[in-house]
Amino acid sequence: MSNNDTTNQTKTIPKVERPRLHKVILVNDDFTPREFVVTVLKSVFRMTEEQSYKVMVTAHQRGVCVVAVFTRDVAESKATAATDMGRRAGHPLMFTTEPEE
Repeated sequence: MSNNDTTNQTKTIPKVERPRLHKVILVNDDFTPREFVVTVLKSVFRMTEEQSYKVMVTAHQRGVCVVAVFTRDVAESKATAATDMGRRAGHPLMFTTEPEE
């Protein structure tokens, strides 16, 4: 007898979804020095001087600015690190996160 018995087995292929992305948002305040905001953006988000300056100015003019988009854990971690950097320096600098639509 041959081992060519074929049985109908259905393999379940798990559907893998991309993780939902979250925006890190810089909230403008009237107290944190612009130079400090640029320093935080360069340090935490690895931006260039020019990129950091543009983000800072946009937040200053519009009240908020999206800094970057990451997975939830990374976004929350970076927002917390940047906000904490401001707190340690005595500034009310604030970064928040929200899901990307």
